[in-house]
Amino acid sequence: MAQAGDTDILTDFIVPENRTGDTIDGNFFTFTGTRGIFGNIITNFKVTKASKAEFPALDGQSTSLAVLQFPGGGVNPPHTHPRAAELLFVVEGCLEVGLVDSTNKLYTQTLQIGDMFVFPKGLVHYQYNSDWNKSATAVSAFGSANAGTVSIPISLFDTGVDDQILAKSFKTDVATIQKIKAGL
Repeated sequence: MAQAGDTDILTDFIVPENRTGDTIDGNFFTFTGTRGIFGNIITNFKVTKASKAEFPALDGQSTSLAVLQFPGGGVNPPHTHPRAAELLFVVEGCLEVGLVDSTNKLYTQTLQIGDMFVFPKGLVHYQYNSDWNKSATAVSAFGSANAGTVSIPISLFDTGVDDQILAKSFKTDVATIQKIKAGL
């Protein structure tokens, strides 16, 4: 069995290689990348991440966060997080969510403000704002400083997998695969 996750650290926190412990202050533990994102009108699905890459203080802490903003009709396409479960908390609007387990069973739910939904580590899932007249916002917490995201549409149609292989896999023709690719 293979597993992926954050390793335990042997110190209180990890000091980045380009710094020393005596140069660390409260700013190191503060992330300001989500300032000003709330209340804005958005026209496309947007993710604002606070993971190890954006917030180095998370290194070794086994946690990260993302703010997901959906315009009316916006979707976060099917994807997985190979290194962490995701706990989604709706703070504005409503979202339709779904996950597919390892037996290919689909679980769906409509979430309202204040609702939470857990997406188990590694399982395919999505979120969709079906209300074309209102935006929706959710905050996702992850059990890893780098949960990773594998977008299913991009992984299949925008990474160079041969069109013939995709056509055979989806029991269609190359022209249909090329139309899908053009839409991405």
